[in-house]
Amino acid sequence: MSTVVVDTNVLLVANGMASQMSDCCRTRCVERLAKVRDGERVVVDEQYLILGEYQNKLNPNRRPPGPGDAFAKYLLQNMGNPARVSPVSLTPTNPEKTDFAEFPDDAELRQAFDPNDRMFVAASNAHPEKPPILEAADSKWLGWEKKLLSHGIHVEFLCREELEGIQRRKCAGA
Repeated sequence: MSTVVVDTNVLLVANGMASQMSDCCRTRCVERLAKVRDGERVVVDEQYLILGEYQNKLNPNRRPPGPGDAFAKYLLQNMGNPARVSPVSLTPTNPEKTDFAEFPDDAELRQAFDPNDRMFVAASNAHPEKPPILEAADSKWLGWEKKLLSHGIHVEFLCREELEGIQRRKCAGA
């Protein structure tokens, strides 16, 4: 059984809450979340930082739930099921809980990486399988991909072509 880390934006795109992403990307996110539910484990931290972010940005009790909401609820309901959820312990190293001992020891990566996304990298790095991080809507991850790979951390881009287009437009406008 494979294991994954799921960035919050995958759930947001699945819910249709990321207006910059296409309907095709939304469909990919919905399908990927279904695949996870059908036979993969999700890494979350024992400190509930990842689940806390999901709950802050989604509504697991929404009626009717969006696909991202339903996925967050599924995780909350399966926290004690090791066939569905694989918890890891993270060690925050700052009061904001945006930096972690489990984040790769790499000054360049630490300096450039968005503090709000470090928990996903730390969770992957803390897990013995170093599972891939599912990413949908944040083009900054494209720039970090090679550096993360150098530390054995993989990113599975669900909408790579769109993200590359977003990144090109940002660079052209800069």
